[in-house]
Amino acid sequence: MGEAAQTFPKAFAVRFAQINRWDPNSFHGIKWHWLSSVMAPIGSVLKPRKEKVDRSGNGFTTLMPVTIHFDGSIEPRKVSEDKEYTMELFWARPGDIVVSKIDLKNGAVAIIPDGWDKAVVTNHFAVYEPHLEKIDPRYFHLLIQAKFFKEHLWRNKVGAEGRKEVKLDFFESLEFPIPPLPIQQKIVAHWEAAQFKANTDINRAKDTAKSIPALLTKALGLKKLGAAHDKRAFVLSWQEIERWGVELAREMSRRPNIEMSPFPVVSLSDVIADLQNGWSPKCLTRPAIGDEWGVLKVGAVSFGWFDERQNKALPPNLKPREQYEVKPGDLIISRANIARYVGACALVDKVRPKLMLCDKIFRVVWKEESPVLPKYLDEILKIPHLRWQIENNLTGASPTMKNISKPALMALRFPLPPLHIQEEIISEIEEKRKKARNLQDDAKISQKQAGLEIEKMILGTHPVEAH
Repeated sequence: MGEAAQTFPKAFAVRFAQINRWDPNSFHGIKWHWLSSVMAPIGSVLKPRKEKVDRSGNGFTTLMPVTIHFDGSIEPRKVSEDKEYTMELFWARPGDIVVSKIDLKNGAVAIIPDGWDKAVVTNHFAVYEPHLEKIDPRYFHLLIQAKFFKEHLWRNKVGAEGRKEVKLDFFESLEFPIPPLPIQQKIVAHWEAAQFKANTDINRAKDTAKSIPALLTKALGLKKLGAAHDKRAFVLSWQEIERWGVELAREMSRRPNIEMSPFPVVSLSDVIADLQNGWSPKCLTRPAIGDEWGVLKVGAVSFGWFDERQNKALPPNLKPREQYEVKPGDLIISRANIARYVGACALVDKVRPKLMLCDKIFRVVWKEESPVLPKYLDEILKIPHLRWQIENNLTGASPTMKNISKPALMALRFPLPPLHIQEEIISEIEEKRKKARNLQDDAKISQKQAGLEIEKMILGTHPVEAH
């Protein structure tokens, strides 16, 4: 349990008068390193608020029920427009601390944000008004989210299996350090500075990743794809109209000009031998485990990378079709899904044995002397100019299941530089992705380090003044 917990050996003795619960775990407390004069019960800095909502003067649609997550975040609860709560509701005012009774054991404690003047909760929550002359709510929130404190709450849950919770009287009786407000604010400031740095790195990583399609587009000499115009009257030539419809005609106004590239323009059928789709038998509802065969789901490719966990186990009474087994080096393409995921592709790097393609996923069959690098084709299929071609060739009446035919995919057109230029482009893309990963890793390290430092400050083992 580390330096935060007061631990006991496997066998230990206590006086009967010390036993509040018949549970050895409840004796594992928290080792605070503050003077006793700084310690006080949680209940001494929180005042319960039980302010019932007058439903006669407040229609339900004007109110904002809330949801609190285990990480202490809070958001408005989604309630269908045709539904409303029949149980009693209570106000939670901006700045109040709200506790989810059933999930307090997991750290579900949040602060009502400024401007949430209509926030309400049911009786499944407890609302407290913090004594601001004693406690900074942000400091209190950091305490609740500290790993050692959440572990302590978890150890002290009681009740029937499946409905165990931390009782509010126990929660309010817990002693914790309440240093002077300037010290609390220094701890909060240290955390916020670390979060700002981490968020900056995360945003830079996202921006770097988002710039990759533009990098490829620029390298191929293509213009950025614009938005469809919104003019009420416009003119198109007959050659530009493939299907009848005003919205379709508007979309044709932004049709990408692939031919402007200085490189030769080819069709997919010019550079690959074929597209092979798999087999979709009725499978088990769980993923394949151990030595079982499995069949990929479309989710294995939906987000532009290969996720082998997205599969279903083949029933033992069915014989696998080994010709559809996925291998490292395969480029796979979704042929059916919601519109934005049709044509999603991924290059398989590593894959467990005995996973087969489903019939909604194509595999590229390469030519012996292929003029296109698999990594280049994987990237080019993701740029807006190719996405436009894919999404304008979809079929299917259902908005949740669109399709693209094999001939439509084989007809996709794109610039094809020589192999050495493809390699240069891919090298630059991979360098960008490496930079994005490094930024994300730095953010995770910063957050983890800050979390450890904050916990030590709250425990009293790390001097706050050092920061």
